[in-house]
Amino acid sequence: MAATNHAADLSRREDASAVDYLTELGARVRAARARRGMTRKILANDSGVSERYLAKLETGEGNISVLVLRQIADAMDMKMLDLVSVGEQLSPQMQSLYQLARQMTDQELAQANLILKEAMGRKAGRAKAKRISLIGLRGAGKSTLGPLLSEKLGFEFVELNKRIENEFGATLAEIFSLAGQPSFRRFERRCLQDIIDSHDNIVISTGGSIVADEKTFSLLLQHTHVIWLQATPDEHMSRVVEQGDLRPMAGSEEAMADLRQILSAREPLYGRADDVCNTAGRTVNETAQDLHQIAERLLTSVSAQSA
Repeated sequence: MAATNHAADLSRREDASAVDYLTELGARVRAARARRGMTRKILANDSGVSERYLAKLETGEGNISVLVLRQIADAMDMKMLDLVSVGEQLSPQMQSLYQLARQMTDQELAQANLILKEAMGRKAGRAKAKRISLIGLRGAGKSTLGPLLSEKLGFEFVELNKRIENEFGATLAEIFSLAGQPSFRRFERRCLQDIIDSHDNIVISTGGSIVADEKTFSLLLQHTHVIWLQATPDEHMSRVVEQGDLRPMAGSEEAMADLRQILSAREPLYGRADDVCNTAGRTVNETAQDLHQIAERLLTSVSAQSA
């Protein structure tokens, strides 16, 4: 009888663990979609997975096969990542780093992280030259403030999204519709690399979702001084409406809720910027002056390090 009760208790704990796991997995999928500014319909179209299944996944009712993989990994004292990261998802160098990190204590990991950050920081200072990039959600003021900043600095100004459209002879909507988000991300990275390779003094206005692509955002962080143009959700929405652009929320009756979710999901990514310029409740001239001071401070700091 005691053995039966123990087995039942163990089964209940395993069931609860499975529910927690699928709930967290669903939350991670939902947050990743929000960071990319994708509606469930867009993700369903790009992935070939039905909206119905995505809805179930995001609410913690994922396919049981996910739990089977977790059971297999647990039985071999492995992480899910060890089983699913195959092919080109992790390079040999990344796999080596990952395996090395798994052997470290928390204290050793913290020390290794600090050493890498210091080394990358010194390298980044030299690699950033005098390039300034502006990030932020649509309506932050990148297209308005970017030209003003470039004029004050005497630098060229470029809007990355317009460069992509000119390079590939199609609008962003057409690129997304015909090629999908993965192709757009490759175009975006290629155009950004071209700008970096050909300019040392430039102000770059980026798309709001560039932070959701780790490779492209890392390229931006490593080779430009990144400034986050920050605003409240209400201001973002009012400015977007004034521009007549509601992508990717066209047709949504809950546009403001979607925008808040996207901004909340991206805030930790935007927070990786070198500095922040708050545009909330300020005139264009006031913000432009503040942005100029921030840019000068970043550029001066690098010049002092190089001296």
